[in-house]
Amino acid sequence: MQAAGKRGADPDAENSEETTSQAGGGTNLNRVIAWAIMSAAQQNIQDAYAFAMSIRPKVGGFPYLAEVFRQAGVTRNRWALPSCQTIYITSAGNVVQQLPNLVVGAADVPAFDRDALIRALRIDQAGESTFPEFLQATWHAGVIAYDVDFIERRVTYMGASDETYVEAYPAVTVHWPR
Repeated sequence: MQAAGKRGADPDAENSEETTSQAGGGTNLNRVIAWAIMSAAQQNIQDAYAFAMSIRPKVGGFPYLAEVFRQAGVTRNRWALPSCQTIYITSAGNVVQQLPNLVVGAADVPAFDRDALIRALRIDQAGESTFPEFLQATWHAGVIAYDVDFIERRVTYMGASDETYVEAYPAVTVHWPR
């Protein structure tokens, strides 16, 4: 996850300091403060992610990440492919995160291929792919979106023509030291 609260990286702010616009008499203060302060929901997700990645085994690690998110109050995580936009539905507020797109410009949507999706899942579960490789493989298997339900412990993968594949993941014991 990207640290959203670092000062000095806002390309739109003149000095990343509290400035007042001379032109309209209005203030840029609210924009600068909103940019510089991470919401409680964003901080919660960042902290949960960091902890989960520190305890997650390389093989079969997703249930650990999912359980930490569940304990952090994240109920769902919705992904859109190929845009790689994810929305976290949480008890502290909803958060959107944008990762690099998988395609640029126009592209044909791959046909939904359940077998290719299952292969991508098993490769990932075996710790033999990175997360970007997993996203690319699911996109090539025709997945345009997937929804992780942290309460029911299942992931639903969706194709462009309303195809679905649902896979449950096991419960694990994790103690997140909030």
